[in-house]
Amino acid sequence: MLSRAEIEQVEAHAYTIPTDAPEADGTYAWDHTTLVVVEVKAGGRTGLGYTYADPSLLRLIRHPLAGLLKGQDALAIPALHAALVAQVRNLGSRGLTACAISAIDVALWDLKARLLNLPLAVLFGQARDAVPIYGSGGFTTYANERLRDQLGRWVHEDGCGSVKMKIGGEVATALSRMGAARQAIGDADLMIDANGACTRKVALEIAERAVSLGVTWFEEPVSSDDLPGLHLMRDHAPPPIEIAAGEYGYDPFYFRRMLEAEAVDVLQADATRCRGYTGFLQAAALADAQGIPLSAHTAPALHLHVCCAAPRLRNIEWFHDHVRIESMLFEGAPQPRQGAIRPDLSRPGHGLAFRGADAQRFAV
Repeated sequence: MLSRAEIEQVEAHAYTIPTDAPEADGTYAWDHTTLVVVEVKAGGRTGLGYTYADPSLLRLIRHPLAGLLKGQDALAIPALHAALVAQVRNLGSRGLTACAISAIDVALWDLKARLLNLPLAVLFGQARDAVPIYGSGGFTTYANERLRDQLGRWVHEDGCGSVKMKIGGEVATALSRMGAARQAIGDADLMIDANGACTRKVALEIAERAVSLGVTWFEEPVSSDDLPGLHLMRDHAPPPIEIAAGEYGYDPFYFRRMLEAEAVDVLQADATRCRGYTGFLQAAALADAQGIPLSAHTAPALHLHVCCAAPRLRNIEWFHDHVRIESMLFEGAPQPRQGAIRPDLSRPGHGLAFRGADAQRFAV
């Protein structure tokens, strides 16, 4: 029985991939996405992790963090995770440093599962065979025709029962675009995401008028840092609209504060930001203790196995940018069937293999 596996090597590389069209939400615009990939080697196996962040992470991962891991036991993930968090204390343990730890933590869990020849869902304690997805895109830069085409395709071709679109803080424009989306998706649930673009009163007005369009989810109607504002929205948004937030949580303290403030109906967590699978499961435990459902934010291929084990899991975000990158650069990326994705339990770890040769043209 394997009792120890010494970490031999830690590698990190970054790739900047252009979007397929200009994209924006209520507060930010972008034309590329940067993927930071980490590989950790031990015992003849390689664990793979990644985050969507900035190339500046490479220096942090390659030097202090990689040096901390080399020679350590790859199976002792809680101890390694604590050491990584302690290492970045003076840099600030949130933001980019948390993203770096996230990529390493995912690689460590993938490595452990591969060393034990187990799928990660089984190693974590599988609770479900499939995870529902919701299509996510509908950027504010899209004309109504492209908005309808994208959202309609997720419903009618991929079987999604819910789709999410971006809105800004201007009421009439938001309602007009929601109307166009409703035409395309039929009876499917319509979810909206303001990315914190609205004032409290504008957010309330949008919620009160959006309910007639069948909106069931309002994500970050106000800034996710405005916990009283989220609590206000949760109390006053008309049913069945649920308030969701949490994608910018980098540590368990953030999620605890959000839950204690009774700020959300659905807690979101992102394993590419919240210190990896370890942090994601901590967020899941906190939500479970409060009786609040959990939703995985973006990176569906990375989240699939851990979501098969997380308690009170609602869904995974089938986010346009990340779905495109994961299907292009990762062998084993899941494909939707009847509105859900399913892990391949014949493959150890999370079942993903990075196509390094295909990614080279995007290398930073």
